[in-house]
Formats: sequence, C-alpha cells, structure tokens
Amino acid sequence: MSYWRGIIHKYREFLPVEDSTPVITLCEGNTPLIYAENLARTIGFKGDLFLKYEGLNPTGSFKDRGMTMAISKAVEAGKKAVICASTGNTSASAAAYAAKAGLKAFVLLPKGAVALGKLSQAVMYGAKVIAIQGNFDDALYIVRKIGETMPVEIVNSLNPYRIEGQKTGAFEICDALGRSPDYHFIPVGNAGNITAYWKGYKDYKRAGKIESLPRMMGWQAEGAAPIVKGYPIKNPQTIATAIKIGNPYSWQPALQAVHESKGLIDAVSDEEILHAYKLVASTEGIFCEPASAASVAGLIKLTREGFFKGKEVVVCILTGNGLKDPDTAMKVCEQPITLPPDVEKVAEVIHL
Repeated sequence: MSYWRGIIHKYREFLPVEDSTPVITLCEGNTPLIYAENLARTIGFKGDLFLKYEGLNPTGSFKDRGMTMAISKAVEAGKKAVICASTGNTSASAAAYAAKAGLKAFVLLPKGAVALGKLSQAVMYGAKVIAIQGNFDDALYIVRKIGETMPVEIVNSLNPYRIEGQKTGAFEICDALGRSPDYHFIPVGNAGNITAYWKGYKDYKRAGKIESLPRMMGWQAEGAAPIVKGYPIKNPQTIATAIKIGNPYSWQPALQAVHESKGLIDAVSDEEILHAYKLVASTEGIFCEPASAASVAGLIKLTREGFFKGKEVVVCILTGNGLKDPDTAMKVCEQPITLPPDVEKVAEVIHL
C-alpha cells in the first residue's frame, strides 16, 4: 500500500531518528501549497504567490510537525509524561500525540487567553489542563522549572526535536515548487518556526535538493513584538493569540536566520492582521486563524511600499486553521441576517 505515513517516514534521512525509534504519527504534513492568484491580484502583488496551509495538519496547526518528533523521541527515551506551556496550538498538538503514544500530558495555559477551539482540543484529547493567572512567558518559566525536577519531557520548541520536525515544511515547499521560493513570509511568536524553516532550507541546499535559499521574512503583532523592539514585552497584547508572546525562546536563532538570509523581522498591527485574515478567506476560500494572517499582512505591507520588482516567488505560511478561533471570525465579519420564512423578503436581501 502506498499512502502518506507522516513526515518521519517521508524525510527520515534528514531527521535524527534510528530504525529503532518508535514513530508516533497522526500522518501529519503533506499540507497543500496553494497558488493564490486571486489574493495576489487583489493586493497588487505581481509575482507568484503561494500559501502553505498548515491548518490542514491533524490538530489544525503546524505544531504537529514538531510534535511527532518530540513525542517519538520521548517514547524512545522511556518517558511516561510530557508537559508544555501554550497559547493554544502546542497544547492541542501535545495532547493529541501524547494520547496516541499512551503518555500523560500536562499543559499550562494563560487563563482566559486561549481560543476556545484550542482549549477544547486539549481537554478532549485527555490532557490535564492548568490555567495560570499570568501570561505565556510565566507558564513557560514554570514548565522549564518542573522539567528540571520531575520526570517529564518538555515538548515546547525549546525541545530540539520540535525544530527538527517543523523544518520538514521547507522540504515540502521545495518539493512542490521544484525549487526554493525567493521570499518566505511567516508569523513569529516564540520564533521556533522561522528557525525551523531556515534550518530546513539549509539542509535541503546542503543535500543538493535546491540551488538557492529564500529570504526569511518574519512578522510579529505590534502589541507583541519583542524582537522588533529589541526587548521583552512584559504584557503583550494582540488579537492574534497564537503569537502573543513577550519573550520568545528562539529569539537569537530567529535573528540568525534573518541575518543569514538577508531577510527581516517586522511588525503589523492588529488591524492589518484582521484585514489579511478576512482577505485570505474571501479571495482564496482559505480559513486561517488570525495569527496565521500576520504573514499575509506583512506581504501586503511590503507590496504597498513597492518592495518587490514583480517576478518573485513568495510563500506565506498559514500556521493554523480558522476553526481554532471561531469567536474572532464572528466578531469581525458581517453577522447573519434573520428573516421570516418569506420568499419575497429573502429576495429583497439578495437583490441580484
């Protein structure tokens, strides 16, 4: 039988696994690279634009790429439990893969700051959820301290196997295009993903799979932009909860990726993020979560500034599924119209 068996099976030669490594997979990866001609035309971008829709991973976000590696290696090491801090997506992914592996999962979340779609996933998969009266950075500090004293595996992006798994997204992009893109646009929260993609591109170039490397273009929300501002943000604020992080763990590796690739990390406002969020859905039929749209918001911003020459190949990463955060969608979009069951009244509204 020939079927997709997940990223470890597909890219084993590029990953730190042995034949004896127990592979815990939900068949993650193999997400579509969608040609976005409608969006490109709408925003005035003259090159070739592609959207890598990571919201079609098993738990609805890119985190599954790293989690299959982290959980597989935890099982290999004999661990019986895993723990993470999360703004939502990591908790969902950790809980799902722990369930698949038969491990206990503990997740620490900032109280009241996690979208219901993500929280419901973690609970449904059987994780023990602890709401911290603080932010993500407070939760991660606790997780790191517990990891030092208790027999649990931390599966946040400080776990190096997470980065190894997430880099496979770069492999898939290059396999689909037959080359590397010229520019890689990506949201930046804890900064592990931009670090991972850059590692993936470099690995593929080293192996002779591609001839060139893209420029890495990272985008933070203005109210949660510590890398852009150059100092930690004690109380980050943004509607894009998945990147609402004030002191990213992978800060320095992200800066290295930007420096090596001659790219940048900049910020976009919540208004720009929400505009891009709605535009991706209305022009391409793709429902991503708000934080995902930071990459597209960044592309719109640079396009308006005349940054591009017109022939570039650009990939924007859409990190998570819009169904993760339906409340935001309902807040920012036109509300349903209520009418009696009357043909004429309905026809009046339609008025084609």
